[in-house]
Amino acid sequence: MNFSARFRDASALARGVMLGLSLAIAATASPASAVSQAAVEKQFNAWIETEIWPEAAAQGISRQSFERAFAGVRINWKLPDLVAPGTKPPKKKAQTQAEFSSPGPYFNEKRLAGLAATGRAYAGSHKRLLARIDREFGVPGEIVLAIWGRETGYGRAKITASEMDVLATMAFMSERKPLFRKELIAALTMVEQGVDPAVMKGSWAGAMGQPQFMPTSYLKYAVDFDGDGKKDIWNSVPDSLGSIANYLRLKGWEAHRSWGFEASIPAKVSCAQEGPDLSKPIADWAATGITRVTGKDFPRDEMKRTGMMLVPGGRHGPEFIVTPNFYVIKEYNNSDLYALFIGNLADRIAYGSGAFRAEWGSVGHMLRSDVLAMQKRLAAKGYDVGKVDGLPGYKTRRSIGMWQQKAGLSPTCYPDETLLKKIR
Repeated sequence: MNFSARFRDASALARGVMLGLSLAIAATASPASAVSQAAVEKQFNAWIETEIWPEAAAQGISRQSFERAFAGVRINWKLPDLVAPGTKPPKKKAQTQAEFSSPGPYFNEKRLAGLAATGRAYAGSHKRLLARIDREFGVPGEIVLAIWGRETGYGRAKITASEMDVLATMAFMSERKPLFRKELIAALTMVEQGVDPAVMKGSWAGAMGQPQFMPTSYLKYAVDFDGDGKKDIWNSVPDSLGSIANYLRLKGWEAHRSWGFEASIPAKVSCAQEGPDLSKPIADWAATGITRVTGKDFPRDEMKRTGMMLVPGGRHGPEFIVTPNFYVIKEYNNSDLYALFIGNLADRIAYGSGAFRAEWGSVGHMLRSDVLAMQKRLAAKGYDVGKVDGLPGYKTRRSIGMWQQKAGLSPTCYPDETLLKKIR
């Protein structure tokens, strides 16, 4: 059945299905999983026509592109966190287990070593391409390779989900409908610009192709780097790597700078000085006694430029002086550990280095609800803990260190069970 036939009399269908589904739900207190999938799919089809088409048309999407994009689109019932219309999201489970894990396992040595070996091979085979990327975008090849390797195993990962199925499903019945609706309209814009919807394969979360771009990112950052007139992040290595570099450049990458350095911070230097808002010249950090773990000096051309302290495990793990480029990597994935993974992998590719020298201590086993309670207590005392969400970001770590100093304790700058009892 073609798209037009499929959505004939869509307005009447929408009213009928919504009324019928509402009555069915009102008559039975069934959970989302028990709601008739056939009824939901009818409402889904009507929603595409009565809600998404007017919004798409207002954004300049032609009817031809719209029908092309939605031809064969179906609800992907395998996606997580789906909430059928008229039902309530499932009750969140009590936090009876540790909600964030120790940082150590994130840096699985076998995985990193394998990615590094493959990355070094690609650094050789794509030498000219990476040199051109460095010239045009100012982003070193090893950083681009590291992101490519981390995101999709250098393009080898099987990414087979229909982007239109995923986005339409999530925009219709996920817990984050506004976000995915915006991405759905962006995907329609891609089709309007000539991208074949059959080529648009993504992950269950909607990230597409070898760089794992959401549609809004594709529209802003994807480039045609092989000169064939298409921005093909699914099949073209030059387009994929060029797009990653362009993303970083437009996010503020500072050319000819490292991402950062693993460091040794003396006990006399408080760990409560962490964060991008407490940057100062790297020479000033060095003057406090902070050194690189390699025994080498900080590069001379970095000394007058800004750097920041980073202690993702507090005093229980590797310590760093990072540059603003570290936070640009976090724009790709807002996680300290992700950015450190990329930095470490890039160094392995470029210099043949290995794991961080310092080991990760036994931390990260608290309940997220307990960390949340600690954040609330610190915030009540006037400390800026950042987002009160039960996750120990740099502002929470810094606030813990500041409270420890004030209490006459040696700062560790990381939440643990004993601190929860002490912070009242």
